[in-house]
Amino acid sequence: MKTNIGMCDEPFSELIDNIRLLGNEVISPFSEQVDREARFPTESINSLKKLSLLSCYVPAQFGGMELSVKQLCKVCEVLGEYCASSAMVFAMHQIQVACIVHHRDSSTHFQTVLEELVLKQYLFASATTEMGVGGNLRKSICSLEIEGNKFNLKKNAPVISYGRNADAVMVTCRKNPSAHESDQVQVLLFKADYTLEKTSDWDTLGFRGTCSEGFILSGSGTLDQVQPEPFGDILGATMHPVSHLVWSSLWFGLAHDAVKKARSTVASAARKDPGNTPISAIRLTETDEQLYLMKSGLYQAIDEYQAKLKTGQLIAFQDFGYSIRMNNVKLRCSEMLIDIVTRSLFIVGISGYKNNSKMSLSRHIRDAYGAAIMVNNDRIRGHNATMHIGLREK
Repeated sequence: MKTNIGMCDEPFSELIDNIRLLGNEVISPFSEQVDREARFPTESINSLKKLSLLSCYVPAQFGGMELSVKQLCKVCEVLGEYCASSAMVFAMHQIQVACIVHHRDSSTHFQTVLEELVLKQYLFASATTEMGVGGNLRKSICSLEIEGNKFNLKKNAPVISYGRNADAVMVTCRKNPSAHESDQVQVLLFKADYTLEKTSDWDTLGFRGTCSEGFILSGSGTLDQVQPEPFGDILGATMHPVSHLVWSSLWFGLAHDAVKKARSTVASAARKDPGNTPISAIRLTETDEQLYLMKSGLYQAIDEYQAKLKTGQLIAFQDFGYSIRMNNVKLRCSEMLIDIVTRSLFIVGISGYKNNSKMSLSRHIRDAYGAAIMVNNDRIRGHNATMHIGLREK
């Protein structure tokens, strides 16, 4: 299992400054249009490509920035302050990149993929869920149909986020038609390798710019496009924890932006009545406490994951206690996000309730609810309940 050492503090600080510049000049100005039209955030993603950010997690030996997980999460956090849909597309792409970086083993094909990602700034999507398995990532109905060194596959995916805009899709499937439903592999298909037949639309309350439509994916390729490690190992060590950490990071950015709007409202009220502290300032302090708790739990989980990565051992990720803690990050951050944004809305008041106001929190509220519903929290708590039964405290 591979890991990154991270970028030095000074150049990383400069990178964050450049991202904030793009956030103010490009990402934020288009965020309302992306949300209103439920369209892909083309301007945002193109601006990130110009900074070579789609390959920021690629190791330096292949030409990438080699950000650490902690630095990657910080990028997601900052992007979340400007447009949650853009940040979510970026985060989901980086989950797939991390799967390749950590589990490429000695595959020359996937080493080449990383080199080309740096040069061409490909956008990777993911097809993990499948009709008929109830959202269980550890079950697949579709499989590789292998003939010699080539394969075909067909997957009915209820969701492939930004599938029509991606340059490649990582697909999970059984390794052959006779394999058990959990005997899975992950395959990287580039656009020329597959076709998409749309089966469902994406007209939602929030996260509208992720364009998470459903498709029947039909693809073919050669066996070197199959990741060398079993999907179960990839999921446990990378996809599961990295997903929860980068998602929670962008949700924290979204919550932080809502609190900034609330703070601005309180400061404005204080200027109008010098010498008197607005009653809303008390609500602001309470909201900021929740933001602090959200950040504390998230950052603790990021540090724990990064420490486990440094061991380079898959066994470090194979205990129920750790899986529960990673699930808890997603559960708490997604639900605290709703609470923090709602508190901020009450502080901002009618200006936050309006859609056409600079202080509007309409999009924040709608995106916040998506955090708990996409990968439903009840399903995650069900997994935790099962693991708690078998958990043996050390």
